[in-house]
Amino acid sequence: NIGNPAPFGFEAPDEILQDVIRNLPTAQGYSDSKGLFSARKAVMQYYQQKQVEGVGIEDIYLGNGVSELIVMSMQALLNNGDEVLVPAPDYPLWTAAVALSGGSPVHYLCDEQANWWPDLEDIKAKITPNTKAMVIINPNNPTGAVYSREVLLGMLELARQHNLVVFSDEIYDKILYDDAVHICTASLAPDLLCLTFNGLSKSYRVAGFRSGWIAISGPKHNAQSYIEGIDILANMRLCANVPSQHAIQTALGGYQSINDLILPPGRLLEQRNRTWELLNDIPGVSCVKPMGALYAFPRIDPKVCPIFNDEKFVLDLLLSEKLLVVQGTAFNWPYPDHFRVVTLPRVDELEQAIGRIGNFLKGYRQ
Repeated sequence: NIGNPAPFGFEAPDEILQDVIRNLPTAQGYSDSKGLFSARKAVMQYYQQKQVEGVGIEDIYLGNGVSELIVMSMQALLNNGDEVLVPAPDYPLWTAAVALSGGSPVHYLCDEQANWWPDLEDIKAKITPNTKAMVIINPNNPTGAVYSREVLLGMLELARQHNLVVFSDEIYDKILYDDAVHICTASLAPDLLCLTFNGLSKSYRVAGFRSGWIAISGPKHNAQSYIEGIDILANMRLCANVPSQHAIQTALGGYQSINDLILPPGRLLEQRNRTWELLNDIPGVSCVKPMGALYAFPRIDPKVCPIFNDEKFVLDLLLSEKLLVVQGTAFNWPYPDHFRVVTLPRVDELEQAIGRIGNFLKGYRQ
């Protein structure tokens, strides 16, 4: 029930595996706390190609997955009571990292009626003198939304007006469907301090490698104490997993096999299509078509299926049908009317599983 490609038969590109194996004899010691020079250079060039201005080798930090880097970036920034704007729904690690670091997560709503794009008026209403940063998750987990240029520019203008640090989670930037186009947030705001998060886990199917990175862009001269804090935290944990760092240069510079999965007749595209169709065929269930990532976030109409405790709903579904989904409130969605499914299983498995969800919901219908 999580975005882990390996159990569903997705394999890493062979050239990545071979490069890691070939470099194992030289990967037995610590690396620089920011990571291997060759890997950081590849990440730097990746963002230069995306038109992100002013990113140098020293602005790249490699981590044990994006998760570690999210926590480090929050710990270095926040004092007790500082607020961070986080989307609802969100990838819940963002909310947890803010709280763990002494901050207060403030959730801004994403609008299901508008492609699950962030509600700019809601963001504006929730900014206070204590607001320090804004989190953008694009493509979004759990909704699969891919944000337009206009939406991103609107969010960045609010960040500009209130001097907010921007955290942009772009781990699914290569997993796009139909005519969706991903725009790197930092490329639109060279005047804002922006931390862009990405890694190999999803697009290159190596979640177990725990290979992620941050690229820091914008006016870094005004954020030296913050960046020094990130440096200290990076030094404290010595370095990221060294063998998997050797995968980064090969992955970013090699054949992009993810395109074989997201373009017709790619497996990820077909599974996204079938998931969306099957969910919308269930009476009382509606689902906005995901334009990116590996998930769908369907809504259960409370007038058709009155569910007041979505955690109980998913546990009952697990016990009855041996199917595990995640309740919407786990993603900090404020109402018990959504759940998340992953689109990684093969089409025949999805048909069986979603059919069983439909049968289970018959017991809730009025």
